[in-house]
Amino acid sequence: MAEKYNQLRAMLAITKGSLKAIFRNPASVAFSFGFPLVFILVFGFISGGGPTVYIALTNRADTSNGVIHGMLSYQTIRLSKDTDAISIRRNLEKGRIGAVLSVDSSRSAMGFMQYHFRVQTSSAAGDKYPIVRMSLAQAIRYAEDEKIPAQYKFMSVDELPMITGRKYAMIDFILPGMLGFSLLSAAVFGVAFLFFSLRQQLVLKRFYATPISKKYIILGEGLARVLFQLITAVVIIVIGKIAFHFTLVHGWITFLDMLLLSLFGLIVFMGFGFIISSVAKSESTIPPFANMFTLPQFLLGGTFFSTEAFPGWLQKICEILPLKQLNDAMRNVAFEGAHLTDCGKQLGILALWGIAVYAVAIKVFKWE
Repeated sequence: MAEKYNQLRAMLAITKGSLKAIFRNPASVAFSFGFPLVFILVFGFISGGGPTVYIALTNRADTSNGVIHGMLSYQTIRLSKDTDAISIRRNLEKGRIGAVLSVDSSRSAMGFMQYHFRVQTSSAAGDKYPIVRMSLAQAIRYAEDEKIPAQYKFMSVDELPMITGRKYAMIDFILPGMLGFSLLSAAVFGVAFLFFSLRQQLVLKRFYATPISKKYIILGEGLARVLFQLITAVVIIVIGKIAFHFTLVHGWITFLDMLLLSLFGLIVFMGFGFIISSVAKSESTIPPFANMFTLPQFLLGGTFFSTEAFPGWLQKICEILPLKQLNDAMRNVAFEGAHLTDCGKQLGILALWGIAVYAVAIKVFKWE
C-alpha cells in the first residue's frame, strides 16, 4: 500500500488545506493585503519626487567652472556619474537626471572671460528641472557678484528644446518597494510562525508519521504560502495600475516579469522564515528575530526613498541586501523596460542569498 501512496496528491492536499487556513486568518489577510495597499493609496495621491536632483555635464572638466561648482555646492544638486552621451540621453529621457549642461567660454574684447551655458531637459524630468533652473540662477548670481566686476558682467543661458520622455510618478517608485517589502515580511513572519506553530502542536510530527515524505510536507506548506503571496502581488499591481496608472512599460510581459521576480524573491525570503522557526524558543521570540532581518532592509532597501540619499559607505552596505536587489529589479522591469535577462546582477545576488540561507535552514530545521 505504501508503494501506491501518491506523494504529489498528498502534497496538494496539504497545500489546499494550508491555503484555506491562511485565507480564514484575518491577521494574515490584513497584513499581506491591508498594509501595502494603505501605503500605496497614501503615496498614490502624493505627486512629485524627492529633493535630490542629478545633472549631467557634456564635459566633466566643466566642474572647474565657478557656476557649475556653485550649483554642486547645493545639497539638492548632484553630479551624475554618467560620461557616455548615449547613456546620458537615455537617463534624461527616463527622468533619472534633471538636465544636461554644457559650458562654452570665450574672451571678450576687454580681456574678460565670458561664459555661455546650454541646458537641456526632458518632459520626464518636469518635477526636477525647476530645481536645476533655480540653482543655476542662484549660482550665476553668486558668481557674478563675487567674481566679475560690475561693469563687465556677462553670462547667458540657453535652454535647448525639451526631449520627450516618460512621465515618472511617485507610484512608480513606491509600488515596487511596497510589493517587495510585503513579500519579505509575509515570507519571513508567515513561514516562521506557521512552522513554529505546526511543530508546537505536533502537526509536523504527525505528518512525519504518515507515508508522505518530508520534502512533500515542506513543499505543500510552502506552496500554499507562495500562492497566497502571488495573489497579493497581483492585487497590488492591478490596483496600482488601474487607480494610479502605475507604469508597466511592456504591459502583460512586464506584469508577468514582476510576478516571476515576486516568486523568486519569495522563495529566497522564505528561507529566513525556516531558520527563524527553528531557532526560536517560543512564539514571543519570533518577532525580534524576524525584525532583526526585516527592519534594516525596510529602512535601507530603497522601499520609500532612493538609497542614493545615503553616504557612499552606507550605499555599499545597501547593495548587498536582498530586498534592495529585488526592489531594483522590480523598478527596472516596471519603468525602465528591462527584462529578467537584464537583471543579472540583482538575480545573482538574490541567488547567492538563497543558496546561503537554505544551506543554513537545512542544518537547523527541526521536526519536533
